[in-house]
Amino acid sequence: MLELRHLRTLIALQETGSVSLAAERVFLTQSALSHQLKQLEAYYQQPLFERKSQPLRFTLAGERLLTLAHELLGRVAAAERDVARIREGEAGELRVAVECHTCFDWLMPAMDSYRQHWPAVELDIVSGFHADPVSLLLTQRADLAIVSEVEAQAGIVHQPLFAYEMVGIVARDHPLADKKVWQAADFAGETLIQYPVPDDMLDLWRKVLLPAGVNPPRRSSELTVAIIQLVASRRGVAALPYWAVRPYLEKGYVVARTIGDEGLRSELYAAVRSEDAPLAFMQDFLATVRERSFATLPGLTVLAG
Repeated sequence: MLELRHLRTLIALQETGSVSLAAERVFLTQSALSHQLKQLEAYYQQPLFERKSQPLRFTLAGERLLTLAHELLGRVAAAERDVARIREGEAGELRVAVECHTCFDWLMPAMDSYRQHWPAVELDIVSGFHADPVSLLLTQRADLAIVSEVEAQAGIVHQPLFAYEMVGIVARDHPLADKKVWQAADFAGETLIQYPVPDDMLDLWRKVLLPAGVNPPRRSSELTVAIIQLVASRRGVAALPYWAVRPYLEKGYVVARTIGDEGLRSELYAAVRSEDAPLAFMQDFLATVRERSFATLPGLTVLAG
């Protein structure tokens, strides 16, 4: 029989376009997810999607179940929020602090969706860039902090959001554009254009350059578009999230290259005070961020809780 887990699987397939990525999204092995899909197809006696299509395409039967999935799971989530409001009340305060310059690309759409779920929650962003946003939690100046590392601290818990790929960005006519994979040595002698943050907050520095003893000259800018412009003008190279630079790649302003043989992965977590973590409006904010981000940003992967 059709179950909610089947509907979640279909949505994961739609958003990722891949059985392997969908399995990761719903925390199953690829073989377990494939078995689940075969059971569904056996039950309905017809295929739900075309297996050899790229990207994956649903059949008419699959499209109908996908429509049901969006309708029904949305109603289930709304009912669960209603029950949570009855249990805990509708009002609250949620002040968000961020340490990354590109977070607003996905944070603002998620906040817009969240306001529709919890209109009585006072939702705000703590203005300015914060090198240590967790300190704002401890001093009651923020209620949630977006961070890239988990550092154990009394009274603070970390909830995983997602992982994403950092790519090397270079002008189309730059010699490094001919290399598909960059190593640490490729940054030597190049000017590295980055956001104005300490080196220890940069995954490129921590995971790639520092271990190799490479320390290129720097230039900084607070705006992604300004970094792209400098790179396109051959003033240097950069390492940025793939989802943040994809619009510029599609327009041909710059090209992107893999950093390291396995790619450079970065992570994002939400840090909250321990006593606030169980609150329904807090948990729904985290769920909304994940749902919106996975639905709209390319190349995200799931972080284990």
